[in-house]
Amino acid sequence: MHDTKSTYSLASRLRLVYKSKHLGGLPAHLPSSVMGEETFTVSVTDEAISLLYQKLKQTTFPDELRDAGWEYGVPLADLRRLVDRWTNGYDWRKHEAQLNAELPQFTRDIPVDGHGTLNIHYIHKRSEVEHAIPLLFVHGWPGSFIEARKIISLLTQHSQDHPSFHFVALSLPGYGYSQGPSQKKFGLDQYAEVCNELMLALGYNEYVTQGGDWGCVITRKIATLYGGKHRKAWHTNFVLGQPPSLFSQPLDFLALLLKPFTPREKAGLDRTQKYVSKGSGYMYEQATKPQTLGYSIADSPVGLLAWIYEKLVDWTDEYPWDDDEVLTWVSIFWFSRAGPAASLRIYFEIAGGNADTLLKDVLAAKGFPSIPLGLSRFPKEIVVLPKSWSKRMGKIVFEREHERGGHFAAHERPKELVQDLRDMFRKGGPAFGVVTGQSGYD
Repeated sequence: MHDTKSTYSLASRLRLVYKSKHLGGLPAHLPSSVMGEETFTVSVTDEAISLLYQKLKQTTFPDELRDAGWEYGVPLADLRRLVDRWTNGYDWRKHEAQLNAELPQFTRDIPVDGHGTLNIHYIHKRSEVEHAIPLLFVHGWPGSFIEARKIISLLTQHSQDHPSFHFVALSLPGYGYSQGPSQKKFGLDQYAEVCNELMLALGYNEYVTQGGDWGCVITRKIATLYGGKHRKAWHTNFVLGQPPSLFSQPLDFLALLLKPFTPREKAGLDRTQKYVSKGSGYMYEQATKPQTLGYSIADSPVGLLAWIYEKLVDWTDEYPWDDDEVLTWVSIFWFSRAGPAASLRIYFEIAGGNADTLLKDVLAAKGFPSIPLGLSRFPKEIVVLPKSWSKRMGKIVFEREHERGGHFAAHERPKELVQDLRDMFRKGGPAFGVVTGQSGYD
């Protein structure tokens, strides 16, 4: 049985409400997915909400240059509007209740080699289809489990026209309501281990994955470490790669020299260059000195709001963000179990404190997982590369280009993303039947 007093050191900020399903009190015939699992309800303390309001009311705003627009960052008028809403109109209790009603949430302890045990928060919804395909969804930064909100019902939907999925989405360690790592060197292998161990603990010995941002990088590592035996296929909307070389892809290299880029490819490369030169400063700070930045976003809710809101706007395709939608997204970080600063450290640990390594090695997608890979390309992703540059990502069996959409595909364009997954794994599709005995159909 979990000792909630010792397990949750942030009890002053969060009250985590459980309905116990402990191993000792369970009938022996219950499935392994229940063993060790705790149902979870988000319930932020009144004291934590009161402290948030106090901090919001004491905000000191900076000045702003005339006609600065978005060129210098989030406009002052936008932040003032959001802060006023957060202080005077936004109802966390309402949105907290909606999250609890919509998302079946749980926690369980996951052992991590060299890092002890972490208590991991996750969403788990089984389809009514017995032979549905187990799918793990992995978010990135500045995302959280909330990114799964619009796709969970679609993916678990029962139909003879498309496959159904048993759906799992975790809060990565240090995000949302998962316990954060307490030691250094919690890197890519460890994040992949947590994901794989969670699926095995839920009784899914074979499964597929979907992810963007860090979710792409982590699920790619899962494909490398656990592909074939447990991980059977993967899909991503964060399409990475590098220019073809004369030695690895001679034909593509020659085509690169002789064939001009298409207008779409040029637009993608322009967007990528703009991201690298004008939009990647956050990454260098988070990959080199996350603790210094952490003091600001852990103490100032407005600092956290500005830091994340900039990305929500810049990285989407004119998505019509509602103010309450933004504030719920950011509040999950503010009220997170490990605190908002914990979410930054993934950059440092995976990059080894070197931002150039992050760009050259991690985002270049080196290596070649051999299991089937599906790609969904959205034109307003932060990195948009020519198709030939992504061939080294893995064994591509499905690929589709979309006319609209950006970085947060599951939130921005949920129907399109779900359709891509259905088409990849449907009868006659390129990844049909990859999970033994789980076709996705009755």
